Amino acid sequence: MAQERDPLLQQNGGGSAAGAGAVKCSSSRAAILPSLARSVLKFLMWAVFLTWAAGIFLYPTKPAQAVFRKCIGLTRESLFGITGSIFLTFSAPILIIALLAYVYISAFPSDHVEKKKLRSLSFRLWTFPVLVDGPFGVVSAVEFIGIVLFVVYVVYSMTYYTVESVSLVSKFHLPSSYESELILDVIGLRLGSVGLFCMLFLFLPVSRGSVLLRLIDIPFEHATRYHVWLGHLTMALFTLHGLFYVISWSMQGRLLEEMLEWKEIGVANLPGVISLAAGLLMWATSLHPVRKRFFELFFYTHQLYVVFILFLAFHVGDFIFSISAGAVFLFMLDRFLRFWQSRAKVDIISAASRPCGTVELVFSKPASLRYNALSFVFIQVRELSFLQWHPFSVSSSPMDGRYHMSVLIKVLGSWTEKLRSIITDVQEQNRSDSESQSGRITACVEGPYGHESPYHLMYENLILVAGGIGISPFLAILSDIIHRIEEGKPCMPKNVLVLWSVKKSKELSLLSAVDTQTISSSVSDKLRLDIQAFVTQESQPPLEDGIVGDEQKVPGMFVKNGTTMSGLVGTGDNFWAAMYFSASTLGFVLAYALVQVYYVKPNNVVAWWYLGLLFMLCMAAGVALPGGLVVLLWHLSEKRRLEDYKWDAAAASQSPRSYQTAAGGGDDNAPSTSLAALRTTRYGCRPNFGAEFAAFAERAGDAADVGVLVCGPQGLQTSVARECRARNLGCGGGPERKGRSRAVFHFNSHSFDL
Repeated sequence: MAQERDPLLQQNGGGSAAGAGAVKCSSSRAAILPSLARSVLKFLMWAVFLTWAAGIFLYPTKPAQAVFRKCIGLTRESLFGITGSIFLTFSAPILIIALLAYVYISAFPSDHVEKKKLRSLSFRLWTFPVLVDGPFGVVSAVEFIGIVLFVVYVVYSMTYYTVESVSLVSKFHLPSSYESELILDVIGLRLGSVGLFCMLFLFLPVSRGSVLLRLIDIPFEHATRYHVWLGHLTMALFTLHGLFYVISWSMQGRLLEEMLEWKEIGVANLPGVISLAAGLLMWATSLHPVRKRFFELFFYTHQLYVVFILFLAFHVGDFIFSISAGAVFLFMLDRFLRFWQSRAKVDIISAASRPCGTVELVFSKPASLRYNALSFVFIQVRELSFLQWHPFSVSSSPMDGRYHMSVLIKVLGSWTEKLRSIITDVQEQNRSDSESQSGRITACVEGPYGHESPYHLMYENLILVAGGIGISPFLAILSDIIHRIEEGKPCMPKNVLVLWSVKKSKELSLLSAVDTQTISSSVSDKLRLDIQAFVTQESQPPLEDGIVGDEQKVPGMFVKNGTTMSGLVGTGDNFWAAMYFSASTLGFVLAYALVQVYYVKPNNVVAWWYLGLLFMLCMAAGVALPGGLVVLLWHLSEKRRLEDYKWDAAAASQSPRSYQTAAGGGDDNAPSTSLAALRTTRYGCRPNFGAEFAAFAERAGDAADVGVLVCGPQGLQTSVARECRARNLGCGGGPERKGRSRAVFHFNSHSFDL
């Protein structure tokens, strides 16, 4: 009987079976718990977001207004008063989602980075171009849905408010002139409130290292488009808001008097005029024609955002400003952290002026700094400007070397021309004095930023379309793929086509910038790489075709007491970033509580504009004091960690390739093929995307997902997006294919346009 089993059997054979079952059960529980925690975190974030978004969308309606007034009534006598109620309703949800996001990406980093590596179909909405022409440029399905939702919200809100305002005013049976003035005032007020809600989203995409952007894997280069779109919408609403009041005041004959009024109780008009003027100046200089021709004007006037935000707080007071304070607070957190990172001077391992009109800079970085082949950095050269920061794609793979990162810079404007002049001047100086290796480049680097996950590794079939210097990030991609195959690391791309358009054949020498310039036989067996170059402004090869001019290298342009790049922002340490966020948020809440208890209430402070100033000061204090302390500890921790990665100073002056070899990379004796040998060059023509995509689809086979990455001017992006859309809709030429029997082209843009 079961109850009378031999104890020895239970301790031996039976024990083994029971032990195996226990281990299996334990491992099953161990697998279930992380999955359950991940699902709970996702559910909480979605629940908070959808509730918050629904509240904003339904806010104009009477039921939502009644619930909102009831909440305010319950908390009116609390420590934080009405300001706390409004902040808790509209701003706190963003901070809660950010906190949960830090927990999520810290607890499940591998899941967050690699979760979509084998699920390219899940990118359909993000990578299907719906609009390819028009003011928005190339717009994916998800972006189109977002645009429609914002337009619907603004139209619906303003229609609801207008109908309600006209109906309310008509009940008083006022004279027609007073009625018109009152309607203008009420509609102007509503325009301002809708503008504040739009401003709630305005500052989210412009926070470069935002955890929210990392959570949904939207890099800053893409998020800037959303900031531009939201900026146009917000400023249009604020401009109409001011215009309606100006018309009303003009009808009353009190225009100048009202514009100069600075009330203690109620909305202060003069700060609103100053804020709107600063916003209009930023708006006008950010228009594409102005920004393209006068970038410095756009850059410097955009620093007026400080005036815009501060005087907006003066204008509406603390409790109205708290509607959009959460997004502004996240931006302040990001800006303070970027200030800390950008203060450090970064060592330049080498600088080279290439004959094709580009400059290559190689920076020192810590071995622990994480980035991927699609990352980019912002660079400041103090000899050129103390304020200007310019974004550049990283041209080196993270696997090229542990201690360096390189960028390629096309000489196009005054800033890049001056940079090349400095490099050539130092090169001449070092020639005349062989013992002198002093440099005159003082560089600071901010970043790296970019996609949280290297999505170029998701696709077995990959098409890289570049225009000119747009080949730079693709050099990093090619190097990354080659390294991964050589080292046996996970790498899906097996079939890669490069379509590269250049104006002059001398630009083709950029291909030599790839540190891993050769493909061994072991790699060529696993990777089918085809490089098609198109020289558009030359009808035939020049006599010196194939001869690459000597680079003017300036090795060892070190800054005295320089350092490696800092990892405080971009893909920085998740634990310290979460601590910084938590400390700053708690510091802000504590500072506001102390101000209320020990200053506002005892002194009966009632001026709206002054309360708005105190609110802003509390936000700044929370970021600078407890947040600054955490950043200082983070910085010291990073310095200690850097000491563990000490490396021979002599290696720093070597080229990245020799540096990598010294670190033990690759077998130089293995048979190999250069990338230049794989290049096919055509002169006097541009790529025929229809024919190229059709041939690639046939080569990839049916039911294939093809990742298409584009880096180049807007016209190039439009052409490629149009071809992707046409083929996905079954009208891309050739025999029509139905269902999943045809290749699906996933459009991805890697172009950065400030």
